[in-house]
Amino acid sequence: MEIWYQLVSLLPFEWAEPDSMFFMKHALLAVLVISPLFGILSTMVVHSRMSFFSDALGHSAFTGMAIGAICGYQEPTWAAVIFAVIFALLFNVVRRRSALASDTVIGVFSSTAVALGIFLSTMGGRSFTKFNNLLIGDILSVEPSKIGLLAIILLAVLMLWAYSFNDLMLSAVHPALADSRGIKVFWQETCFSIAIAVVVTISMTWVGLLVINSLLVLPAAASRNVARSMFQYHLLSLVGAVVAGIAGLMTSYYIGASAGAAITLYLAVWFLLTFCVGKRG
Repeated sequence: MEIWYQLVSLLPFEWAEPDSMFFMKHALLAVLVISPLFGILSTMVVHSRMSFFSDALGHSAFTGMAIGAICGYQEPTWAAVIFAVIFALLFNVVRRRSALASDTVIGVFSSTAVALGIFLSTMGGRSFTKFNNLLIGDILSVEPSKIGLLAIILLAVLMLWAYSFNDLMLSAVHPALADSRGIKVFWQETCFSIAIAVVVTISMTWVGLLVINSLLVLPAAASRNVARSMFQYHLLSLVGAVVAGIAGLMTSYYIGASAGAAITLYLAVWFLLTFCVGKRG
């Protein structure tokens, strides 16, 4: 972290001065790790037409948090990660074996997860207020250890993209054709779902459950408006997510608003601009 502190000290901001405001420096590093993750995963979410899947995963992560709190874990996030991964696996199994559309299956799982989470968190007359921070999030509370974990996940996602990008895209666009070519579609979708589950769960406490779905939809949706190739599609999604992440964090710091909401609003503006440019083109 010392190298990072030295790099940040070169920035022309008062919080960047040496030996001060470490929470802001940690938050900036977290944004630089989280934003590329959302930008990359967003392309698959939009391409697979599973825009509400991340929202359902957020609900499942909330339920995992409630389970972890009931079990008395010091760090309920890990219980949430495990529950979200199980949720993603069950979702893929049911979607593959059911004739229902994906959005219907997502609705079933999402409503069940949020109901179970509320039931468990309020069982025995408990107060729901202790979970309020999950709804809005607080990126200024990020811990360096969690940033390191997200960096490892980012590296794993990049390796997955490099190794099986074509297979993932074909599985998303035409599962039957992918199956006929020997691609194991179920396991491709499962790896993709698990990656989203882990990222959503770990970053939920910083970004906020209410807006986390938008971070997995807006970057790729905006990019798709103007991209003329698959390379541009992924590049613009990645760049848009990073720029909006940094701008949202700066706005949050200087006016005291929610960072997750600020990032989402910048992404919404980015979508509107690309929509207008795309329409003219």
